[in-house]
Amino acid sequence: MSSRQNVEIVRDQYAATNQRDFRRAMSHYADDVVMVIPAGIRGGTFEGRRAVGEWFGDWFATFDRDAQFEIAELIDLDDASVLLVAKHHATGRASGVEVEQEVVWIYRLRAGKITHLESYDSRAEALDAVGLAD
Repeated sequence: MSSRQNVEIVRDQYAATNQRDFRRAMSHYADDVVMVIPAGIRGGTFEGRRAVGEWFGDWFATFDRDAQFEIAELIDLDDASVLLVAKHHATGRASGVEVEQEVVWIYRLRAGKITHLESYDSRAEALDAVGLAD
């Protein structure tokens, strides 16, 4: 797969998520995908499409159906890695509080499937992690 195709796979995964087409969103993940979330309330390492899907399902359940992602930056880092920076807009289901936060992920892909994704606190931290510090 070309780096451009990898970018489009990640872009479609977000489009599907915004449309609440979670089946299509999860179809972009390899069966053996690994997701790494920094330490915290929902932090940890999650292995396999089912575990990743359950993590996202639990996370989305904390928000009303208005949750959306607006991609700010989506770039190929190499033939197998993509950087995503997006704004997450939502309303807390229990609290009613509006939430807006930046999310930063590095995706790694193989044969048209996401095999690894890792969340970072900032774009600079993500780029540093892959040896491309600003």
